[in-house]
Amino acid sequence: MKILFLFLDGIGLGADDAAINPFARADMPYLEALLGGRKLTQSAAPQDSHRLTLRSVNANLGVSGLPQSATGQAVLLTGINIPQELGYHYGPKPNPETAKYLENGTLFHQVVRADKKTALLNAYPPRYFAGINSGKHLYSSIPLALTNAGVPLFTHEDYFAGKALSADFTGAGWREQLGFPDAPLFESHEAGVQLARLAKQYDFSFFEYWASDYAGHKQNWESAVQQLETFDGVLRGLLENWRDEDDLILLTSDHGNMEDLSTRKHTAANVPLLIFGSQKSRDRFAHISQLTEIAPSISSFLEINAPK
Repeated sequence: MKILFLFLDGIGLGADDAAINPFARADMPYLEALLGGRKLTQSAAPQDSHRLTLRSVNANLGVSGLPQSATGQAVLLTGINIPQELGYHYGPKPNPETAKYLENGTLFHQVVRADKKTALLNAYPPRYFAGINSGKHLYSSIPLALTNAGVPLFTHEDYFAGKALSADFTGAGWREQLGFPDAPLFESHEAGVQLARLAKQYDFSFFEYWASDYAGHKQNWESAVQQLETFDGVLRGLLENWRDEDDLILLTSDHGNMEDLSTRKHTAANVPLLIFGSQKSRDRFAHISQLTEIAPSISSFLEINAPK
């Protein structure tokens, strides 16, 4: 059995209000068909269909203040209520206290120790590594956990070789922002096909999409709607090339943000947990209502030791 973990930063289950929620405004026909004609908003959860399970998941975890990226992502990778243990939410990048939880025992560590294959499917450009190596920038929680487990990040060379995918799915950012005019470029559906092909090579693969959180902070309607409509095409390409009988796809987030563009801040909204696969496989995750329950359920599904 294999799992692809799709992480979309800063997406919550928001109101059915197109005046503030791009999920209520964007045209996402493929996902909406899977959701029985409904938008991905708070009123759609909980839901079970022939191929999809949707649950509403608490990301606040009983801690005052708004959830933040560093601790939220660390919770997803460990199953530990880190904000509760620390007494606060923290982000965007992990402070030393949060980073300690990512030194050992994350999902990436557990997969490696079980002699299974894992990867973060994102490709990173040279300037990213330059910033890390110079000390000017810090890893966010997900690449920090991966590298702590001894698994390298993919580079621009891996992207050109077809071994990784662009953080924006299509590769447009590599051409327009990163200075690679000859970088591979994909239509959204084709990017989904590529994502399926890559994920099948690993027992546990992870893809991190962060532009959603950025659009939320900038209150950028055009970007938010465009991202969601692009993702709908990616999802179609992915699921059309995915065997539900064998594998599982999980999609979730660390906190709310982009679902409410009336504010630049994160929100206290529950986040969606979308599960794609056979009914039998999805049933093993259908009980989840807290962010802390996701990692242990993945460990059980993959038959690896639960993160400690």
